[in-house]
Parts: sequence; C-alpha cells; structure tokens
Amino acid sequence: MTDNMPGLPIAASLSTGANSIEILNSECFCISLDTKALKQALATEIGQPGLFDLIQQRCPYLFATRPVFVSKANMARMEQVIHAIESVVALPAYRDKVLGESPHIASHNPGGAMSVFFGYDFHVTEDGFGLIEINTNAGGAMLNAVLARAHRACCPAIEKMVAVQNKSSALEDDIVAMFQQEWSLSAHQRALRSIAIVDDNPSQQYLYPEFLLFQQLFQRHGLEVVIADPSEFTLHEGVLKHGNMNIDLVYNRLTDFSLSEPASATLREAYLQNAIVLTPNPQAHALYADKRNLVLLSNKDRLQALGVPKATQDILLAAIPHTEIVLPENAERLWQKRRGLFFKPFAGFGGRAAYRGDKLTKRVWKEILAGGYIAQALVIPGRRVISDLEPAQVLKFDLRNYTYDDKVQWVAARLYQGQTTNFRTLDGGFAPVYEGPIDPSEIICSTSPESDNEFPHIGCHNDAGCTESVVQHETRLFLIEEDTVKPLEHDFYLALVRGKSTAPEFAGRRFMLVDWYLRLVCCQPETVVNETCSWLVFDAEGRLDFNADHEVDVETAPTEAHWAQLKELVFGAVAVSNTK
Repeated sequence: MTDNMPGLPIAASLSTGANSIEILNSECFCISLDTKALKQALATEIGQPGLFDLIQQRCPYLFATRPVFVSKANMARMEQVIHAIESVVALPAYRDKVLGESPHIASHNPGGAMSVFFGYDFHVTEDGFGLIEINTNAGGAMLNAVLARAHRACCPAIEKMVAVQNKSSALEDDIVAMFQQEWSLSAHQRALRSIAIVDDNPSQQYLYPEFLLFQQLFQRHGLEVVIADPSEFTLHEGVLKHGNMNIDLVYNRLTDFSLSEPASATLREAYLQNAIVLTPNPQAHALYADKRNLVLLSNKDRLQALGVPKATQDILLAAIPHTEIVLPENAERLWQKRRGLFFKPFAGFGGRAAYRGDKLTKRVWKEILAGGYIAQALVIPGRRVISDLEPAQVLKFDLRNYTYDDKVQWVAARLYQGQTTNFRTLDGGFAPVYEGPIDPSEIICSTSPESDNEFPHIGCHNDAGCTESVVQHETRLFLIEEDTVKPLEHDFYLALVRGKSTAPEFAGRRFMLVDWYLRLVCCQPETVVNETCSWLVFDAEGRLDFNADHEVDVETAPTEAHWAQLKELVFGAVAVSNTK
C-alpha cells in the first residue's frame, strides 16, 4: 500500500492547521536525535566529559528519538491557561483558603522568592485538551537545553517551527537570571555567591546527570556550587553551611515538600530563620502543586465564591478536567465511573501511586479509599508514531511548560508507554516541541541523518475520485463473543461507559472489546497502528458491570479466526498483509 520514494514532499498529505500537526506526529520520521551531537554537546559545549556515558548507563531512555509537533493554537491555549491560574493564585481569598488547609510551614513568608521551575503538564491532541497537573520542582529543563542541540531536521521549514523560546542558549541564560532574581527578590543587597543543589542521596537519583549540568552552568557564571543530601548541612549562627562552605541559596529538588522528614530538619530550620533562599519552597507547593487545588480550580461554584472573573472561570473550566477528592460518600459512584477517571495522591510526583481507573484492582482501590487521593476526569494523551516500520510503534506524550513569574520559558514533550509518564520506554523520554502550523508546500521529508529509512509517500487508494493523499486516523471498536465479531459504535460505547445508556440485547453476556487505532488514506483504512483489548460484562439489565469485568481472569487476545473477521470488516474481503 505504500511506495518508498525518498525526497518526495509530504505536502500532498498535509493541510495547514491542526490536520498538518496530526499528520506530522504520525508521518514525519526525518527528524531524529543525533547521538554524536548530543555527546559532543555534553562533553565540549557543556564541559562534562563522561556525562554521556553516565546517562547511557544510568538513564538510557532519557532522550526521545523523535520530536513532537504542536499547533500554534494549542501552544497559545496552554499559555492562556497558565496565566489564568496565576491570576487566581494571586487572589487573597484563594491564598487564605489554600494556606489555611496546608501544613503550617506553607504559611511562612519565603522572603519574596517566587520559586523556580514550575511545570504545567498538559495532555493535548487536536480534538482534546486538558491541564493534568502542576509541579513546583519540575525536572528536566537543563536536559532539554542540551537535547535541543542534538536534534537534526532535514528541511528549513521544520527549523522555522521551533518556538522562539526553545533556543538552548537563551534558556541557559534565563535559568541563571532566574536564580539571581530569586536572590534579589529576597532583599539581598550583595551578589549571589553560592548555591546548594539538594536532593535525597543525589548521586543515586535518576536525574543526577541534570544536577551535574546545573552545577557546571552555575560555576561558569562564577558561583560556588555543591550537590548534597539534606542531612549534610549544619546551621551555625544563622548561616547554613556545607562543611566550610556558606550557602546562600538552596535549589530544592526534594520531594519532601513540607520539609517534615528528619533528614530535612536543618534545612527546615534555616528556611524558617530566613537564613537561606529556598527555591522552590513549601508555600509554592501548597499554592500550586497540591492536587487538591485542582478540585477548586475545576469547580464553577468555588471559583465564583473566590471572586474569579467570569472570563477566567471559562478558561479554567474548559481546560482543567473535573476533579474531586475520593471520600467514603462518593466512593461507590467513582468506582462505577472509574474507566473514565485517573486517580492521583494529593502530593504525588513522577506518576508514583497514580492509576488509570480502567487498570484498577480491588487491592489498589482499597489503598485509594484509605485517603489522600483525587479522582480526575481522564484526558487522553497525545500520540506520536516514531517509526515507519511495521508494526508501527506508537508512544503517548504529554507537554510540560516550564514557567517562572508567569512566563513560559520552555515547552518540552515526554514520550512514553504505560499508565503514567515515565522514562522507561525505548525511544521515549524528553522530546523537543516544534510549533506549527506551517505551509505544507515547504515540507520535504527525506532520509534522516541517523537512518537509512525513507519517508513513505502515501498514494491515494480511494476509488471515489480522491486526488490527494489525505491521511487521517480513527478508532474503531469491535465486540467478540465466541466466534462472532461485531462492530461497536464509538459514541454508543462512551454512553455505556458513562452510564447514560444500556444495551438490553447484551444483558447477562460477556464480550471481548477490541480497540483498533487505524491510519486512513483518503478515508480508506490502510493499516492498524495500535490495538488494545479488554473485557466488557453486562448485567441483567444491559448495563456495563465494571466489578464483573474486573474479575474476568481470561486472556484478552483475538484468535486467528477473529483476526480474519476483523480484517474483513475493516479492509474488505481482501485484507492487506500489513495489518498485523
């Protein structure tokens, strides 16, 4: 079904706007990670010989092989949402409410410091959008600055898509200026002299290579820098010390957000005595990153009670998925609706102890009911096809906006497989973000610098008279019962999942649900990009029984006979050979 023709423009399958972005995320393989350039950037430009080898050994899935494309409209919308949240956090009523329900240390005045490296994480597709969470010690900014130097594009048009802020040298300058700003905002008259980068057992942390990059960056700007565990400090006459070194500012990478652990006792006391500038600090975490805040920010009545302007309410309610705290009184309802929900701990980080509702077990559900969890309406992540090989490898992605003082400094993607964002996926990790739309006539995708693969030019196979290679994607659902395969309308399935409809004809029956994510050319199915399978069990009234489907202990995999029926339903009597 495809012709391998190098150097042909993909303009025929692109249109300006959102559709071109979707196609680029599905079809563009000519931009790739240049490992030689990455190694050179780490060893020479950054001044860290051996760091590339450390990354390869410690965290081999840190850098993705492909970039992600995002429309200008969605880039602007993310920034709009960030501005809206910042305006709400600035309201005295919001601050009083949130800080009044937070650990006592959150009420301590941080001395003017605003906190570095906020991370606003979004799921963005061309037909879906949602702010997933906010972090106040977001990692990866320095790594992305290095990564930007090591991705190679095949055509000038792609280079034009890079957002202005996504220039590595500018980001590094902004980082240094940001830390110096934190120091000056705390009313210090002299220049910043020393920084401690602090985390638990830092040399064993997954992102330890980034700590080394920060250390090198700060040292190049004349600062004294130490990377240390929180237990390594002493407080003497109002001065925080690491050995004989006086510490001015602590770059806080701890996940002990309220400094309540015994190892953090000295840092806590230094912070409360205003002996240091601590950034990010407990107050910032309470105001932004505690996931209970999403309950407030996604509730119209609560926003109105805080005096949030109507226009700001509209922005937030459209962008933040409905969120509520898991409580005994709503537990049964949330369990029944779990397929459309994501469960997260109040102070979770890095996807730890976070669960998709459709993957929940009874054991995990008991842990969630013990307290400390929110339930958030599920927002589907973006998809990036990273290879033109069969079967195609499809990774999910989220978009992280690094911000400071209500300004977006950098936008990066994180590619992964699994329930939550992770750095355990082959070819996944941090990825550059290219901003569109673009003029499709300018795009010529050819052989990538690191690959001999040619970009496939897809011809039209529509007998209805289509003259252009219009590429689309869609999901098709099927029910399998014994030897029978039946199509299932997507909208009807959603209505069943949401409890808005029943299927009396399915009462008391069990089906295997097959979900095919298809690539279409001129509206005609060409290949299966991805497949997922699960069980659907209907009760005596034809409602989905989520408790029963959880208890099914039978492998969900179509047989060869099922495959033959699926292919015929999708591709016709003569099924193409590359659909499996």
